[in-house]
Amino acid sequence: MSNAVPPFIVAIPARYGSTRLPAKPLREIDGVPMVVRVAQRALQAGASQVVVAVDDRRIADALAGQEGVDICMTRSDHASGSDRLAECAQHYGWADDSIVVNLQGDEPFAPAAGIRAVAQALAGDDAPMATLATPIIDAEELFDPNVVKLVRTANGRALYFSRAPLPWARDAFAIDRHALPSGSPFLRHIGIYAYRAGFLDRYSRLSRTPLEQTESLEQLRVLEHGHAIAVRLTPEPFPPGIDTEADLERAEQWLRTQH
Repeated sequence: MSNAVPPFIVAIPARYGSTRLPAKPLREIDGVPMVVRVAQRALQAGASQVVVAVDDRRIADALAGQEGVDICMTRSDHASGSDRLAECAQHYGWADDSIVVNLQGDEPFAPAAGIRAVAQALAGDDAPMATLATPIIDAEELFDPNVVKLVRTANGRALYFSRAPLPWARDAFAIDRHALPSGSPFLRHIGIYAYRAGFLDRYSRLSRTPLEQTESLEQLRVLEHGHAIAVRLTPEPFPPGIDTEADLERAEQWLRTQH
């Protein structure tokens, strides 16, 4: 399998309304709106096109003047970021085999190497979709429902994603749930995706599924309808995404340590 990075598009879904962090894309981190930081990361990764899919003129205004960044106004009623990007793909008429990376609008510190890695993962697999994961290192993370876990096959395809602890170390956890047993493949899902543009259109036509709605995880729609998702380990850590005021504060602190 070639290690060359294929040409790829980065599309960033940025929704104005967020229950936990109102006007999230416009919240500033060290004086720069979050959505601008995300777009800058996409440019650093070497994307052939960077598009921000917005549902509100205020986000478009915040991005005005960002060289190399396209803005696509989308409907406000999409069920997920992937659905929003399907509208984008239609708008730009991307070729069916184009690789589109879905970089979430709340990942202002996504490493360029990780963005490239998910595009490579898709190019090196015949699955219609790819994502990244990273090893879980402590029990608190495994048992946190806000941390999405996944299990995968021997050839690197996703078996299941869950907010529950996966896999369940039966014997070890019967004795102690405060430490992780060694040798078990505990993985945290990183919410970055790559798809072929033609699959985005198919995805948007798939009906929402019971597991997707139960776990509130859009990627389960893909698995429940019988499609494969390639999973690779990230080459560099992804600092946590931003969902709450506390996350925003942590991001400011983290950024100060980077200077």
